[in-house]
Amino acid sequence: MIALAATQLTIGTRLRGVDAAFAPGRITAICGPNGAGKSTLLAALAGLLPPDSGQVLLSGEDVTTMHPRSRARAIGYLPQDGEVAWDVAVRSLVALGRMPHGDTAAEPVERTIATLDLETLAGRPISKLSGGEKARALLARVLAGEPQWLLADEPFAALDIGHQLTLLRHLRRIADEGVGVVMVLHDLGLAMNHADEVIVLDKGRLAASGSPAEALSAPIIEQVWGVTATWIGEPSGRALVTR
Repeated sequence: MIALAATQLTIGTRLRGVDAAFAPGRITAICGPNGAGKSTLLAALAGLLPPDSGQVLLSGEDVTTMHPRSRARAIGYLPQDGEVAWDVAVRSLVALGRMPHGDTAAEPVERTIATLDLETLAGRPISKLSGGEKARALLARVLAGEPQWLLADEPFAALDIGHQLTLLRHLRRIADEGVGVVMVLHDLGLAMNHADEVIVLDKGRLAASGSPAEALSAPIIEQVWGVTATWIGEPSGRALVTR
């Protein structure tokens, strides 16, 4: 099992002494108010932000000292605002996800294109896509690399409800196959109903962690977000009512 863990991670004032462990084969949601340090933690887990103190360890190895190609094969990272330097076709963009492996294997590229409902867009330039279509194409590039860990910052933000559900099913499937999935989520309903574990950050510190029911309990929501909230509905189908 290839475990991912942060130990006493500190990055300026954005993260302060955060300990967190992530299990392969599980979906973990990182939640918290704006400015809580969620994106900073995700980038640090990907090895893109060296900490002032503490470490991020992938199977016991410091991610900041790993060979970039080895790290890229193991960790697929999707930032919140992905940029595309060249106006390539969607299929060419997705194929770039194979670069860490040194190949352009067609099968994972075409499979990912089909999974994210991009077949009719595969020949279209990125500049001709809508925001939601571009978001799916960028995610497909990451998934085509078949990483052992998928780190995604707000992957549902630009997607309509149908594509959100399609992506959720795909993420559950790859998690069941052993991939570790870590996502920054603002939508607490998605985290409650679809994550296996939840980490809550507040002002750069760890405020709660555990099962969704534990980490997103009404007292935690009131403490961290400052709102009175109640969960209604059955497990896996809960809705948050605030007042």
